[in-house]
Amino acid sequence: MKILTANRLADGEVVWLAPDHSWAVSIEAAEIARDKAAEEALERIGRAALSGNQVVDVALVDVAVVDGAIRPLRLRERIR
Repeated sequence: MKILTANRLADGEVVWLAPDHSWAVSIEAAEIARDKAAEEALERIGRAALSGNQVVDVALVDVAVVDGAIRPLRLRERIR
């Protein structure tokens, strides 16, 4: 499973792509890609947001859902 993260261009805030394609400040609002096609869709949306100067540092993040909460697998993303 993966989610899409980035930094908002206006203020550098860490954001996650939500199911409505807005950028949420809470990881719990992130859309979870559960297969390759969904990952590719998230990447397309991220590239468009990057091109539109909404966000920078767009990246897919590996996650697990633990007790109903989204948890990044990499330490770097947990710290963010």
